[in-house]
Amino acid sequence: MKSIRLIASLASIVLLTYPLQAEETKTSTHFSPKKELDKKLSTGSVRGRILDAETHEPVEFATIQVEGTQLFATADEEGNFIVKNVPAGFFHLIVSMVGYERTRSVELHVQGHQTTFVDIELPPMSVTLRELIIRPNLSLRPIESPLSVRSIGVQQIEKSAGANRDISKLMQTLPGVGATDPNRNDLIVRGGGPSENVFYLDGIEIPVINHFSTQGASGGVVGILNPDFVQRINFYSGAFPANRSGGLSSVMEIIQRDGSQDRLHTKVTIGASDAALTLDGPLGKKSTFIVSARQSYLQLLFKAIGLPFLPTYNDFQMKYKYKVGAKDELSIIGLGSIDQMRLNTSLEEGGTESQRYLLGYLPVLSQWSYAIGAVYKHFGQGHIDTWVLSRNMLRNGSYKHRNNDEMLPRTLDYLSDEVESKLRFERVYTTLPFKLTLGAGLQYAQYTNSTRRLAFVNSQEEQLEYDSSLSMLSYQAFSQASDEYFDGRLKASLGVNLMGNTLTRTMANPLPQLSARLSASWAVSEDFDINANMGRYAMRPAYTTLGYKDASGKYVNQGEDTRYILSDQVVLGGEYRRGKHLSFSLEGFYKHYSNYPVSLRDGVSLASRMIAYGQVGDEATRSVGRGRAYGLELVAQLTDWRGINLGLIYTRFKSEFTGLDGRFIPSSWDTRQQLNLNASYAAPDGWHFAARWRYLGGAPYTPIDRELSTDKRAWAARNQAYLDYKRYNAERLDDAHQLDVRVDKEFYFDRWMLNLYIDVQNVYNAQAKMPPVYTNRDHQGRIMDDPKDPQHKQLLRELSPSSGIILPTLGIMVKF
Repeated sequence: MKSIRLIASLASIVLLTYPLQAEETKTSTHFSPKKELDKKLSTGSVRGRILDAETHEPVEFATIQVEGTQLFATADEEGNFIVKNVPAGFFHLIVSMVGYERTRSVELHVQGHQTTFVDIELPPMSVTLRELIIRPNLSLRPIESPLSVRSIGVQQIEKSAGANRDISKLMQTLPGVGATDPNRNDLIVRGGGPSENVFYLDGIEIPVINHFSTQGASGGVVGILNPDFVQRINFYSGAFPANRSGGLSSVMEIIQRDGSQDRLHTKVTIGASDAALTLDGPLGKKSTFIVSARQSYLQLLFKAIGLPFLPTYNDFQMKYKYKVGAKDELSIIGLGSIDQMRLNTSLEEGGTESQRYLLGYLPVLSQWSYAIGAVYKHFGQGHIDTWVLSRNMLRNGSYKHRNNDEMLPRTLDYLSDEVESKLRFERVYTTLPFKLTLGAGLQYAQYTNSTRRLAFVNSQEEQLEYDSSLSMLSYQAFSQASDEYFDGRLKASLGVNLMGNTLTRTMANPLPQLSARLSASWAVSEDFDINANMGRYAMRPAYTTLGYKDASGKYVNQGEDTRYILSDQVVLGGEYRRGKHLSFSLEGFYKHYSNYPVSLRDGVSLASRMIAYGQVGDEATRSVGRGRAYGLELVAQLTDWRGINLGLIYTRFKSEFTGLDGRFIPSSWDTRQQLNLNASYAAPDGWHFAARWRYLGGAPYTPIDRELSTDKRAWAARNQAYLDYKRYNAERLDDAHQLDVRVDKEFYFDRWMLNLYIDVQNVYNAQAKMPPVYTNRDHQGRIMDDPKDPQHKQLLRELSPSSGIILPTLGIMVKF
């Protein structure tokens, strides 16, 4: 038996090395053994196991090669392997074994004098050896989602220009993902709103990924996730798998790495706004851990440069992995954040007009959140079971005193809690003639809200006060079947998802939100694929909407017309690959929305609501809104060619939603076009250079209601001008552009490494025009009375703000 395995191993070595050696001769890849020796780069090791993806049994005698080099190793009888003398840098491993698909690993960051650990699962192959030689494919996308999905590796996370190692901000460089404010992390995907995204961390759904998160949406200021934990990110902008429910615009899967197996490692990171400490290592022979804490000192910088708000944030993250046995494993993860923002009231006397204006309406914020969960995975006979148990909470509070004087009454006092407890089960059958996934989930949610808010309604001040408390049980069930036909040239997948909740009779019935989706991919040739997907997706309205009470104390958004928001989507595209390094793709998409909540106060869709801080959706609505977004995405990429990566990503789209009058008007995210040009170069001797230039079409904005805004009583309720919703998004800003650059230098020593970097955003100081704002005070800070009616009316003066400063960031990372 072992002789047969040895023959198979030798055959796999020949199959792996012959085409790679031939390609090395033709392309002169960035690394060769001689060049590695000449450059005298520090080297590390890669260690791990090769496992059967279906049974989790070790795959013995598999061949492992470092892509782009002639370094390789062979797995032993337990599937263990080690590749030594790997140059410091970013690499993939290529694993080959007869009877299995030739597999490309996740991207690995190899560092000098250190060991990188990775386990690689090989999918069994039921094709002949001849077919394996003729049609190898190392970059297969999931059969459930053959298009509209991008995988982000550690090099992009660690070294991208302008992102500053912020995972949320990095997503804004992907196809179809836009941004209207360079200082925020809102995810605007294919014309949808920022509330339409869902996030999974190692299979656990987490609702909050940003500090100072906008409640009822997904935006924020700074990402919570520590990039030291992240191994890979799968980002879906369409064609969502059936087991990832609740999103209308995107699904983000964050896959974390395990802790190191050899010894305790410590990493210290110091940036312009925060400092972080990360520890990882073994806890016995069967378990590993990784834990981190981060503390910001942004408030010190903001106070020094005279900004009117002083934010402070902290976050904590952990992962524990325990191998229960050969067929069972348990992961426990945790994520938490604490955010505070106070006002720099010392600027009220000597500050600028803009500073005093911001102080006039910004509240004091207090927010914290956590998510904790466990994932148990069992590799059974003919199936893989996954159990996921989790709990998450968000507490969001804010208040505002009149004139920022704590001796005066509060014009705003808000406190809200969202708590969710979830249980989900998934089973993947591995021995059927096709791939089949089944599963179900339960979620128990509790929401409380205490609101005291001064408003101006019907020409008079009104104090809105309510306390709400609701709980609901939500449920879902899903199934997806996938198969290949015509010798693997045609791949098809059919999925269905059912969901509902017990809050109202309408939403308790799962049939109206029955969500089916169909994907297909046709391999025209080895290099060219045509892909398509059509499906329906459903999302529950935000807790802030469902828990809103009117002046009489009635839950006005829990009637029979409150429904799940639906989105019917069609995507068609093609992908062409020219060799290993060059690829082109083109996708067209169409999204149609129904049942979107529309504000009864303003008459506009909540899909288009823009809130920088605070919450979205706490108002009376009706689920009568419709929407549509459609466009094209073009991507051209050169990857891993002699250390060079180049990317061109262009999106042309249109996004519109209806209000109470049924008219389609541009959404606040309708920038029409966006272009990202990315470049990076991994130079010799530990240098790395990166740049990004982005171009964004002008966003719509709404002019002010001058009649209402010049009313002194109306202004006193919020210290801001009021928008004219009859002319909602009738104006448009100019197009904007920006260049970001980053330079890294890594130094390797005997027992530790040092990474220094500088990241400069907006290198040439481009000024992006923002919507005009208005003040009721003159240059000396005095209220400007209207001479015609000085007791009741005031004059307004326009301020023309622009967003754009050169923002350099110096960073230090030390690992030992």
